[in-house]
Amino acid sequence: MGYSYQRYLIAVDDTIYRMANAAFDRMLKDPATYRLPELAGQRVRTAEVVVGLVDREPVAVVRTSLAVLVVDDAGCVDADGYRKQQYARVETALAPAFADPDRDEKVVDAASQFIAQGGAWSPTVALARALGDTALGRQRCLRLGNRASKA
Repeated sequence: MGYSYQRYLIAVDDTIYRMANAAFDRMLKDPATYRLPELAGQRVRTAEVVVGLVDREPVAVVRTSLAVLVVDDAGCVDADGYRKQQYARVETALAPAFADPDRDEKVVDAASQFIAQGGAWSPTVALARALGDTALGRQRCLRLGNRASKA
């Protein structure tokens, strides 16, 4: 079995857009050059979907990771805010593995948990179905950002 790694951005009206991973990376590195005018002024939900492939055909959604991306009125993403959310998610997930079992701590540093929660969301049943159908090629979606959008 092979795998396909797909990225989707979901507008406030639940419109699903697919974005190439390379374009997403360029956008995070240079938000002023790689803008999203279609999503300006929105808190955009993102879904990173891993799809299992058999003979290069999608057969199952293996894993989905959800986050939030803030886009300002000019269409520029808040790349620093997105990175902070992602780091906080990792820190929160790994914290139990690095906890000192001999230490009885009553005070917990919850800053990372709050940052991570700010970028969390859960899809409705209908949106989860639409994302799965899109990832498996059963439903078409719009594409975003393969080229830089100049202001």
